[in-house]
Amino acid sequence: MNRRFLPVAVAITASTALLLTGCGSGGSDDDQPDKVKGAGGGDKDTSASAGASAKPDGSERPEIKLPKDFQADFAGWKNSDPKLQAIMDDGKERLLASYAAIINEDPKDDAFTFYNTRDALRTGTTWIKSFTDDDLTLIGKVRVFQPQPRISPDGSGTLFYCVDEGKGSTRDTKTGKITHTPADDALVLYRTKLSKTDEGIWKTTMVQSEGGACK
Repeated sequence: MNRRFLPVAVAITASTALLLTGCGSGGSDDDQPDKVKGAGGGDKDTSASAGASAKPDGSERPEIKLPKDFQADFAGWKNSDPKLQAIMDDGKERLLASYAAIINEDPKDDAFTFYNTRDALRTGTTWIKSFTDDDLTLIGKVRVFQPQPRISPDGSGTLFYCVDEGKGSTRDTKTGKITHTPADDALVLYRTKLSKTDEGIWKTTMVQSEGGACK
C-alpha cells in the first residue's frame, strides 16, 4: 500500500521527507533534534495510552476518543518545564486527533481542525482523505517516544518525536482486508512546528518526517 500509516505525507523520499508544502530542511538548531535512540528508548514507567483529551492549561479543548482496536502509547511524555510540557500535551492531542479523524471517517473532524492550522491543516486533510476515500481505517498499536520540545526565540514551538508503526495496520471497512506496516517503514522521526494562540493552545502549523532517523 503506497501510503504511510501516520500523517501527513503522500510521498516519502529516500533521504528526508518534507511532508508539507513550504517545509524546509532546516538551518537553525531548532530544526535539528538531539541524537535519538532506537525503538527501545523512553521511560517505561511513563507510557500512557490514548484516551480523552487533556486540558493542560484549563482552556476548553475537544474530547478525543479512540476505539479499543486502536491504541497509541506515549513513552516518556513528561517534562519538568511546564512550558515545554504544554507543547508536548497539545502535540500529543494533535496526533491523536489525526488518528481519530481517520477512524471517524471525517477529514473535518472537530479535534483535528482544532489542533491543526495553516499547512498542517491543509495537507493533513489531504492525508486523511487518502484513507477515508478508500474506505480504510486504523487498527493495531503505535508507540510514540523520544519527545524533544523546544521554544524558539520568536516564541514558536518545535516538537520532535519518534513513532514505531510496526504493530499498526489499516483495515478495509468494506472487505475487512488488513494491510500491515512494512518493517522497513516502521520507525519514523517527526518534526512539528507549533504556534501558541492567545488562549494558550499550541496549534501545529507544519510537519516533517524522516524515515529511518530513529534507528
